Amino acid sequence: MKLPLLLAAFFAVCSFAAAADPAKIAPADAAKLVAEGKAVLVDCREPSEWADTGVAAPAVLLPKSNFDGDRKEWTEFLAKNKGKQVIIYCRSGGRSGTVAAALAKEGVATANAGGFKDWAGAGLPTRKVEAKK
Repeated sequence: MKLPLLLAAFFAVCSFAAAADPAKIAPADAAKLVAEGKAVLVDCREPSEWADTGVAAPAVLLPKSNFDGDRKEWTEFLAKNKGKQVIIYCRSGGRSGTVAAALAKEGVATANAGGFKDWAGAGLPTRKVEAKK
């Protein structure tokens, strides 16, 4: 009699854990969805990083520090792109995973594209960004 209850609790915990872990997406697949207008790509690194390495050509630049702060930039961006999947990347995939998980909990369709090095390594287009003065 306790076994069904334990199994139900186990599956509930596993479902919650899976929901908190955003989907991962390969850079080429992300680029295709963005090109089709089904998704938007966000670089959540900080401005100094954008200037140092460049960014994915179609990326919107929204720092994680703003996401962790007042979210003004993020709120405007999300309202403007309602209904599209939000695909996020950072340097290595850690910060983008954190932001993607938080957005998923808020009901936003999202995915983690890993790091900028993955995008560039796949031969996808990049662009330079000037450092803010």
